Amino acid sequence: MKKTLPTLSVLALALASSLSALAAEPKRVIVCTVTTGFRHSSIPLAEKTIEKLGLESKAYTVVDWVRQPSAGPQMPRKPGDLKPDADDATKAKHADAMKKFDEGMAKYTAEMEKRAKEGVLSPADQMKAAMDKLSPANLVANKIDGVIFANTTGELPLPDPEGFIKWIEAGNSFCAMHSGSDTFHKFAPYLDMLQGQFAGHGAQVPADLVAADTAHPANAGIGEKWDLSQEEIYLIKNHDRAKVRTLWHLRHHPNKKAQEGYFPISWCRMAEKGRIFYTSLGHREDLWDETDAVKDRKNSPEISKQFQAHILGGIKWSLGLVTGSAEPNPDAK
Repeated sequence: MKKTLPTLSVLALALASSLSALAAEPKRVIVCTVTTGFRHSSIPLAEKTIEKLGLESKAYTVVDWVRQPSAGPQMPRKPGDLKPDADDATKAKHADAMKKFDEGMAKYTAEMEKRAKEGVLSPADQMKAAMDKLSPANLVANKIDGVIFANTTGELPLPDPEGFIKWIEAGNSFCAMHSGSDTFHKFAPYLDMLQGQFAGHGAQVPADLVAADTAHPANAGIGEKWDLSQEEIYLIKNHDRAKVRTLWHLRHHPNKKAQEGYFPISWCRMAEKGRIFYTSLGHREDLWDETDAVKDRKNSPEISKQFQAHILGGIKWSLGLVTGSAEPNPDAK
């Protein structure tokens, strides 16, 4: 019996250590930066920053990326038809353009055939293959806890859009930055889940943001107000204040200071059991990155670090790692 007790103690300690390590294991996320519309120059820095914040905080690990495919060869553009009354000079110019077009098409066709024989997918097929990582089956099989849309745009070729929304609603995390609201304009369930749709923007401006919840992790200890030196501020539509917890907002139109009102910047909400975090900030490179790698800096490195803390707090909240209310606060001033 005396030999057994130490053995049991060792086993108990080993089990406790294993459980502790398991509990501390970072959450698993996939980051998507695919665009079918406007592509922001800040995307490479966004990818770098999101990965860095996960590594430094040990809150999450980016286990996979859904990135833009290589462009591949571009099909040459065919010249327009000649007008019936074209003169000889115009005809000669058109004939020369058609010759160049035919030569270009021959090179394009040969390159595409070569790529097909080598098994190289077309850009469209590459994008489809990349987006397949976000199918509900793959998300479940790879034990993904959350998906981040960092400056995505346009109608993305998700393999199962409805299933993706249901996966989130089942208790998983979804975060989006900046043009995540300029995505899936034609897919109502996404807009309803996010509770915000890009409705345009004016010139980049200084922004005096107001906190609607100073205790939320996405406030990041910044306080009751947050002054940005310059940013592209989105106008948002299809947004119901009674369905979100506003985190940051403006009390006036970003480009028309005399127009007072409620202009949302960042919010969180519950989509059934799923946790949603969105910030419309993130257009400028000098928000994402605090280093000298950024040229034409308008926002100070301190503001960059505040932005990083803002998105890290939102991501950690959405992954259920930190507490914060998601109760709608439509009366927040």
